[in-house]
Amino acid sequence: MPKPDLITTGCPVSVAGEELILLGARAAWWKAASTLLISDTHFGKAAAFRAGGLPVPEATTQADLHRLSAALRATGAERLVILGDVLHARSGVTEVVVEQLAAWRTDHDELDIAYVPGNHDRRAGDIPSSWRMTHLPEGTRVGPFEWRHEPPVDPLTHAPAYVLSGHIHPMIVFRERIGPSLRCPCFIFEQHHAILPAFSAFTGRGRTDTTSQARIYAISPTAEVTPVATP
Repeated sequence: MPKPDLITTGCPVSVAGEELILLGARAAWWKAASTLLISDTHFGKAAAFRAGGLPVPEATTQADLHRLSAALRATGAERLVILGDVLHARSGVTEVVVEQLAAWRTDHDELDIAYVPGNHDRRAGDIPSSWRMTHLPEGTRVGPFEWRHEPPVDPLTHAPAYVLSGHIHPMIVFRERIGPSLRCPCFIFEQHHAILPAFSAFTGRGRTDTTSQARIYAISPTAEVTPVATP
C-alpha cells in the first residue's frame, strides 16, 4: 500500500490561479487536471556510468520507479507528465533498463504518460516504444501552464502562461556551525515560472539562482516539503 504521508506531508501552492501540491516524492500534483508532474528522471544513468567503468550503486532506477508508483497511487493521477531528461545517455538504454521500465509501464497500463524532451533526451535517442510515452513539443500549453524542460531565459516573453520546468536540479544547502551541511532538493517558484527538483535521486546539484520574489520549498530527508523562503 502507498504511504498516506505522501499527500499529507505535501505542501499546497497557489500559482496561476491553480493549486499544486508539492510532494516529498519530488513531484507536483495538479489535482484539478489529475496530473502528476515530474522532471529529470534520467533513467539509465547508473547503467551509463557502469558502461563507462565507474562503480555506482545498483537498483537506483528500481528505487525511483517504486517512489513514482507510490506517488501515482496516493494521488490517483490519470496522467503523468515528465518535463524532460527522461533518459540520461544512449549507453544507459540497456536491455535491463528497457525491460525494467516496460514492466513498470505494464503495471500502470491505463496511465497516460507524456514527456517534453530535454537536452539529455536529444542525445540519448528515441524513448523505447514499450514505455508508451507521448512526445510533447517544448512549450506545450495546458490551462494556465506552459511545459518546458529548461527555464525560460526571459519569463516575461511567455506571459500570460506560467512556465513549469526542470533541468536545473535545484538544491538548497543548510549549513551548520558544527557538523556537515545538509543538502535538500527543492522546488523554486518565481513570479512567472517554476523549477521542479530532479525526480531521480541519482543526480548532482544544480545552481539555485533566484530573485527576491522566489518561493523556495525544500524536501527534507524524511520527505516533508517545507517553505524556506517566501517574498
